[in-house]
Amino acid sequence: MTRTDLDRPTWVRSYAGRHGRRSALTDERLARFLPVRGIPDGPLDPVAVFGRAAPLVLEIGCGHGAAAIAYAVAHPGQDVLAVDVHQPGVARMLAAADATGVENLRVHLGDAVRLLTDQVAPSSLAAVHLFFPDPWPKVKHAKRRFVTAHTLQLVQDRLVPGGHLLVATDQGRYAAHVLAELARHGGYDVVVGERPAWRPTDGFEAKGLAAGRSITEIRATAVTEAPFRRGSRI
Repeated sequence: MTRTDLDRPTWVRSYAGRHGRRSALTDERLARFLPVRGIPDGPLDPVAVFGRAAPLVLEIGCGHGAAAIAYAVAHPGQDVLAVDVHQPGVARMLAAADATGVENLRVHLGDAVRLLTDQVAPSSLAAVHLFFPDPWPKVKHAKRRFVTAHTLQLVQDRLVPGGHLLVATDQGRYAAHVLAELARHGGYDVVVGERPAWRPTDGFEAKGLAAGRSITEIRATAVTEAPFRRGSRI
C-alpha cells in the first residue's frame, strides 16, 4: 500500500477535543523544554533529531511520560519519540525528562495519526507503544478507538520488517476489540503475554489494578501473513 493510499481513508479523532487547561506552570514548562525536546515540522529525520542512527520507538498517548521515560532509560541504545495532545501531561513529562537527564527522548505535542501520516517515513520505526488508550466504552463512541483497520495499516507501513506494536489495556472490552481488529487485518503475528518488566506501574494501570481489573498485554509483530496465536511471553 502506498503512502497516498494510506492518506486517503477518513479517520475519526480518538481523543477528546479538550487538550487540558494550561496553567502558568504548564506554559513555563512548554516554553522552556519543548524547543529542546520537540521535533521540527516536516518529514522526520531521526538522525538530525537525535544526533545518531538508532532504532526509533514511538509511544502514542504518552500521558505524563512515565512509560516513555522508563523505556528510554532502560534502552539507551534506542531512541524514543513520545506523542500526546494533552498539554499539561506533556509539560509534566518534559520536566520529568529534564530532571532524569534522559537524552534519547523527544516529544511531539499533537495528533499521532497526523504525525504518522505526514512526518514519519515508511519502514522507520522499530516499535510502536500504545499503553492504556481511551477505551471509548459507549457503543456510540466505539468508532473513536485508536485501533482501527486504517491505523493498523498505517502502523504496519511505518514499522521496519519485524517491528512490533505493543498494546496494554485494563479494559476487557477494549482488549477484545484490539484482538478482533488485528485478526481482521491479518498482517501481524499476535501474541498475548506478560507485562514488560521495564514499564512502571503508573497512572491508568495502577488505577485499573486498584479497581481489580486485569491487564491485557498484546504484542503484534508486523509480518506479511500473520498466524493468530495466544499464550507466549512478550
